[in-house]
Amino acid sequence: MVSDTLGLGRVVFASNNAGKLRELASLLDAVGVELIAQGELGVPEAPEPHVAFVENALTKVRHASAVTGLPALADDSGLCVRALNGSPGVYSARYASMNGGEKSDAANNARLVADLASAQDRRAYYFCVLVLVRHTDDPEPLIAEGRWHGEVIDTPRGEHGFGYDPHFFLPTLNATAAELDPARKNELSHRALALRDLLQRLKELA
Repeated sequence: MVSDTLGLGRVVFASNNAGKLRELASLLDAVGVELIAQGELGVPEAPEPHVAFVENALTKVRHASAVTGLPALADDSGLCVRALNGSPGVYSARYASMNGGEKSDAANNARLVADLASAQDRRAYYFCVLVLVRHTDDPEPLIAEGRWHGEVIDTPRGEHGFGYDPHFFLPTLNATAAELDPARKNELSHRALALRDLLQRLKELA
């Protein structure tokens, strides 16, 4: 198993996002990796000052590993909308609060729909970068990424998922991400694609 070979039995997840933790923990459990939210280990959240996903992920993962002494995994992800020049991007989780609104999925979605009111091009993709360090000063952090293409719709659909999922429509499936069964989403999502890439890299090092 990958986890046995590389000693990754317990890995701290550099986030307290319950949705992300649920998705990644489910996928990693299959290879024997126990993913633990940083909050459970007393790790304060690291700042995310950068404009690039990978820079934020590296900051978070080294911070979590330094505090806990464990291997650490960080996810930095967001929705990139073509008509908005890639926004909300790295600011996806705080898109509404940047303009004085509340920090919530509902507020973020409302701002997204408003910003796209006059846009004909609704193409978008979810982007995820995963960064894994085996120790704080790991000189070769493993970096993997995934993109999940779709488009933004005005009217939310579905009860599953989180974030922008109710507005993220997948034409080939005639469904939003929030309408997919969680197991199905875990097969298709940007996070699943990035994790498969990461696991392949781990296997190559085993």
